[in-house]
Amino acid sequence: MLDGVSLDQLRTFIAAADAGSFSAGARQLRRAQSVVSQTLANLEAQVGVKLFDRSRRAPVLTREGVALLAEARAVVGGMDVFKARAKGLSDGLEPELCAVVDVVFPLERLTTAVAAFQEEFPAVPLRLYVEALGAVLQPVLDGRCALGVMGSLPTAPAELTREHLLNIGWAFVASPKHPLASIKGAIPARVLAQHRQLVLTDRSELSQGKEFGVFTANTWRLADLGAKHAFLRAGLGWGGMPVEAIKRDLANRSLVKIRLEDVPEGHLVMAMAAVFRTDRPPGPAGRWLIERLKSR
Repeated sequence: MLDGVSLDQLRTFIAAADAGSFSAGARQLRRAQSVVSQTLANLEAQVGVKLFDRSRRAPVLTREGVALLAEARAVVGGMDVFKARAKGLSDGLEPELCAVVDVVFPLERLTTAVAAFQEEFPAVPLRLYVEALGAVLQPVLDGRCALGVMGSLPTAPAELTREHLLNIGWAFVASPKHPLASIKGAIPARVLAQHRQLVLTDRSELSQGKEFGVFTANTWRLADLGAKHAFLRAGLGWGGMPVEAIKRDLANRSLVKIRLEDVPEGHLVMAMAAVFRTDRPPGPAGRWLIERLKSR
């Protein structure tokens, strides 16, 4: 008998419980009260328990009814998600969106875009990786991710299409306790070479043997931007950071900007771009996310 329970019965059960009476539930469902009453009586017969106490002027949920109401909501909600996802797939919507984002992309902007994505595509699971340099491009090239957001690697292979998203501010900084912090004016390369530079790195083959923004052979290489940030504040070296990530440090002077002789200050920006395989452009959800990351 339980196999015969229908979604219509469960929706009727929920409507009557929420409305507070069979007549109010019938009006909500645009049905006759007698139809609602019969539907609920049939449901009670099938599940083998009384859902409503009818001894009062208005029916009241029984203890069993309260327990099963929560289950009914879960079943109906799950079916609504199933139908929404099935319709999306029939319209070409991705069954899942996998994206990889450069670690320097502004976190607040990414979070805002992902929150909006959740509202727009509630039935599309999102798999998101945060990487650096070539590790952003490799999963896109391999087909494991539909799109990437690159920044710290300035070039992309020819088989990838690039779309500009935004420019982010970049600054070279050091702890106020670091020897470079006491130097006024632009710091020449020969002086920089005497001090350890903290540099982002990754384990992908795309960035092996390539140097980006490295000004000295005296380096420590870190695959995590958070670790680099902490090391800079601890005075363990100097290096470049996205300005958005160090606003508070610059305000409270736990980090200070330093000027490099070979880098004009007005050129300290990094272009961020969405990338995807030209032969596999993103579907509706991926395209929507790209446009959202572009918008301010």
